[in-house]
Amino acid sequence: MAEKPQQTKGKGGAPGAGGGKKSAAPAGATDPAPKSRVGTPRFQTLYQDTIRPRLAKSFGLDNPNQVPRIVKIVLNVGLGEGSKNPKLIDAVADEFSLITGQRPVVTKAKKAIANFNLRQGMPVGVMVTLRGARMYEFLDRFITLALPRTRDFRGLPDRSFDGQGNYTFGIKEQLIFPEIDYDKVEKIHGMDITVVTSTDRDDLAMALLKEFGWPFRVETPSRAA
Repeated sequence: MAEKPQQTKGKGGAPGAGGGKKSAAPAGATDPAPKSRVGTPRFQTLYQDTIRPRLAKSFGLDNPNQVPRIVKIVLNVGLGEGSKNPKLIDAVADEFSLITGQRPVVTKAKKAIANFNLRQGMPVGVMVTLRGARMYEFLDRFITLALPRTRDFRGLPDRSFDGQGNYTFGIKEQLIFPEIDYDKVEKIHGMDITVVTSTDRDDLAMALLKEFGWPFRVETPSRAA
């Protein structure tokens, strides 16, 4: 479970207050990317101050509970050879810790498969679930740092929603994350990433991700010859 971000309190017990005079923002001023409050991730502040009210207005959502939000982000990698190579499992787990700032869990086989010499309970992958501050911090680094490092990047598919407001996609190699040291990589591998939202509407979920700067690649159906 992600730890709650620490906040400093000034006079009056207000989070982040310094105890002195507060500088008021100019009337009518807008900031498309608000600065983070003390102890609050930048993207979390962006959502609360800008994205949330914008979505409510765009879709006519009078009930605040109807405004979509990101609930969690799940990273998962399957390692078929992990049952024979515990060192590989440990290496990938360490990579996930660097990428997400959270220790992952090792996924294990739920049943035995004789053809693959797989016994029940053997390690077969690594998974981490991010919520709260760590989720927003990962989302920020992924969009602004990791994706631009992808070779021949043309955007992420816009058809990867599941019909329930959740978005799943895959990346081919972990080297796009700047936290990974190529010289220490045990094996190059991909991973699946799932963004789970609070809405069951794909259009709302897509609008939410676009507001964060999600680089969708518009896929047009091919014409018949």
